[in-house]
Amino acid sequence: MSDREPPHPYKPPLSTSSLLLRMAGIGVIVLVVAGAFAYVNGSLDPQRLTPARVVDVFEHNNGVHPGYRRNHPKGICVAGYFESTGAAASLSRAEVFASGRTPVIGRLALPTGNPYSPDSAAPLRSFAVQFTQPNGQQWRTGMNSMPVFPVGTPEAFIDLQKATAPDPKTGKPDPAKPPAFFAAHPEAQPFLAWVKTAKPSASFVTETYNSVNAFVLVDASGKRQAVRWSLVPDAKGDAPAPDAKDYLQKDLSDKLASGPQRWNLVLTLANPQDPTNDASKAWAGEHKTVTAGTLVVEADSAQLDGACRDINYDPLILPNGIEGSDDPLLAARSAAYAASYMRRTQEVDQLKAEPAQEKQP
Repeated sequence: MSDREPPHPYKPPLSTSSLLLRMAGIGVIVLVVAGAFAYVNGSLDPQRLTPARVVDVFEHNNGVHPGYRRNHPKGICVAGYFESTGAAASLSRAEVFASGRTPVIGRLALPTGNPYSPDSAAPLRSFAVQFTQPNGQQWRTGMNSMPVFPVGTPEAFIDLQKATAPDPKTGKPDPAKPPAFFAAHPEAQPFLAWVKTAKPSASFVTETYNSVNAFVLVDASGKRQAVRWSLVPDAKGDAPAPDAKDYLQKDLSDKLASGPQRWNLVLTLANPQDPTNDASKAWAGEHKTVTAGTLVVEADSAQLDGACRDINYDPLILPNGIEGSDDPLLAARSAAYAASYMRRTQEVDQLKAEPAQEKQP
């Protein structure tokens, strides 16, 4: 299969203020979670809102880009390995945490709804990784450079979707609605504080990527420990983003030409009072952390031809020894990713068949 399609003209992201500009790259994540959670949980009438209908909203707001992911469509495939220190083996029986190397296929991406967006369109970056253990079990995880999600309930997510949706008459969000939404949802203040200060980075390799959702590690005796994890880069840098449409892929390729790029996988262990079912809340205070190992990226490739192209980075594809927590957004993400995956792969098949059909008399 091939994800290739004719060039599509870039349309600038819709915004009416600097806040909306920053929200443009994040609204897609919010929308995915909102629709899919409602479908999985059954708290809303599935005739009104399903993952498929959420994908329809993506296309309405961002345009149709056949063969591309509906969320984080502009990305780069990467490949390498995870070198475990063995330090987390006492917390989880998953093979990935035993000392040694596990091959990985990843995808670094820009989370806007348009694969032709400039790299400076949003301050958020994402890193999805698939670890394949010797026993064949896989661990897939999608991480983002934001510290928390905006809100923690399906009703609030739906309200946020409505507040940031473009007006059909103007093609832009109503400038009065986002402030009204955030005034009614004080739990979004930590997220808003990050959005107001976040700036588009000049490089993928200097970003820290966070699971945001909580997961549960299970050891050999069945003991359970809730965690969140982060990929913390070895590379340092706070250079401003270049004044160019596309710079992240070139920067990554240039850095890889000088040698592999590394991130430490740091597990943050939950304290008894920490919420595991609300990704909008940070875990405050002192926490024990464990550096489980180092993720090493050795090579990159274009996403349309690379090994990451056909991977659905479903966060609930987990090996024995890692489980989802009680965070309802995990099931939501899983359902939405599946809906998007099915649609884009069907489009790829259609695109592939079109030349053959044209040749027929």
